[in-house]
Amino acid sequence: MNTIHIIGLGAGDLDQLPLGVYKKLKAAENLYVRTADHPVLTELGEEGVTFQSFDAVYEKHDSFSPVYEEIAETLIGLSQQAAVIYAVPGHPLVAEQTVQNLIEAEKQGRCQLAIEGGHSFLDSLFGALRIDPIEGFQLMDGTEMTSDQVNMTQHLLIAQVYDSFSASEVKLTLMEKYPDDYPVTIVTAAGSADEVLRTVPLHELDRSTEVNNLTTVYVPPAEEQTQRLKEWQTFRSIIAKLRSPEGCPWDREQTHESLSPYLIEEAHELLQAIREGDDDAIADELGDVLLQVFLHAQIGQDNGYFQLEDVLESISAKMIRRHPHVFGDVTAEDSDQVVANWQEIKAQEKPAADSLLAGQDRFSSSLTTSFNYQKKAAKVGFSWPNAAGAWDKFHEELQEFQQEVAKGSKARQLDELGDLLFTLVNLARFFDLSPEEAMMQANRKFQTRFRYVEQQVEEGTGNFSDYTLEQLDEFWNQAKLLARKED
Repeated sequence: MNTIHIIGLGAGDLDQLPLGVYKKLKAAENLYVRTADHPVLTELGEEGVTFQSFDAVYEKHDSFSPVYEEIAETLIGLSQQAAVIYAVPGHPLVAEQTVQNLIEAEKQGRCQLAIEGGHSFLDSLFGALRIDPIEGFQLMDGTEMTSDQVNMTQHLLIAQVYDSFSASEVKLTLMEKYPDDYPVTIVTAAGSADEVLRTVPLHELDRSTEVNNLTTVYVPPAEEQTQRLKEWQTFRSIIAKLRSPEGCPWDREQTHESLSPYLIEEAHELLQAIREGDDDAIADELGDVLLQVFLHAQIGQDNGYFQLEDVLESISAKMIRRHPHVFGDVTAEDSDQVVANWQEIKAQEKPAADSLLAGQDRFSSSLTTSFNYQKKAAKVGFSWPNAAGAWDKFHEELQEFQQEVAKGSKARQLDELGDLLFTLVNLARFFDLSPEEAMMQANRKFQTRFRYVEQQVEEGTGNFSDYTLEQLDEFWNQAKLLARKED
């Protein structure tokens, strides 16, 4: 097995190339290069150095991954016959996927490598941009980057921006976080005699004529917090500030218990926005729910019990664990099998409870608690075989409630009303209806119709006492008719 010698060509022209590397390139017999589009190779060609490039491979594929795979496999095949020198732009271990593919092959025993380094384009970039990498920087591949990977507080360097199309893709990705007019710098041929730096608004990134194979896009850190409002860490720091001694007195006083009603309220408002199909409202209400999550996480951190990372670790591990058909080797043919697997894994995770009803109560909703109890009991056969039995029970409970209202005590009336409502929940279960949603819908309906009644009174005398119940009821019926027309 012959060695594949990997040499870095540096980021600039021949003057920047170390003497030792220059001599090896001049003496090379089997010299292969990833691309001939590099200033060093242009000058070496003028000096009579011959080489073979893999530029033609780029034309064969629609994406970069298969290009890099083919180059690596070709080099491995060539090394079976003779030693090979492979030259790449910059440093072989900086943003060079073909080299990473070869390293992986070496781990598998398929080839033998000798990596001799080269001048990294990062060195020239830091000098051209006058930035100190110790402040923190990210190096990203413009062909694969996603906005969620971007840290807006660091210097961002984006390689593989080689034409207007790739520049456009990078622009659109950055605009998911940065303002359209955010300044970005296009750096071409850093460190060479042809070095060009041009700062443009983000929305003009793909209009530049300087973009080529030697281009890197630089995005400076977003210094102002208002520029980083799409960053998770920004929101977290806002919540921490609110809870700090220098923050808000109200936020500092809150506890898990005091915030509980707000979480329920925000969840209901989100559900209403979802039912109304209002995307803007959904986004707004999701933010309110997220606020509650972050507040509870911050309280946990302030008290020294847990922090947001623990919350993320817990739910991430649970999602991976309960989706073995996605993250493991389990097969799930349909959603029913997914649910069955979920329940089985859930049962294995939690110790056996003393009662089937354990953990089914919801302090925020008596209706939901009733629904959960009845659903659990029905799974072991403690239920009527069909809705007919539930209807009979409903009429029985209604009669008993009426009797207690006529001559019973308040305690008995309350008890029978509970039985009646409990039976109604059972009926909802038989017809696959959510009693909680039904009650929320009834409340919204009442609110809308009563608001119409109020408007009619305001347009009239402005005083409810001037109207009889029959007149008010007529307004109510008008509201019902209007609602039907809108439906």
